[in-house]
Amino acid sequence: MSTNRTPPLGDTTGLWQQVIAAAAGRCQCRGTCGKNHAKDGGRCPREHAGYRHRHGGGLVHLVAAPADPADMLLPDHRQAALPKRALAAWCPDCHQATLAAARKTWQAAVPPVEPDALFKI
Repeated sequence: MSTNRTPPLGDTTGLWQQVIAAAAGRCQCRGTCGKNHAKDGGRCPREHAGYRHRHGGGLVHLVAAPADPADMLLPDHRQAALPKRALAAWCPDCHQATLAAARKTWQAAVPPVEPDALFKI
């Protein structure tokens, strides 16, 4: 019997660990969230399992998500297929703010929808 087993589909624990290890356990945001992180050398200071100092405190749990904000708008199955080099470690606050900024940029680029000819006056 072989001892080399493939993880079940959807098991991303190993990939998450690799992304977090490559980031040295620290959020990799460099300002796409809208903050410049200047007093922290230009990179978010939040570390995995570290405590937040504001906004209710609590532990920080980093997520592995697309490094490119535009890729955050991809459907989940396309994001899951991204290679490790296209992922980054994000604290929840930076991830949510970056995602919101990406959505806003995308919405601004989409032309307004014209009404159907049936409804034109």
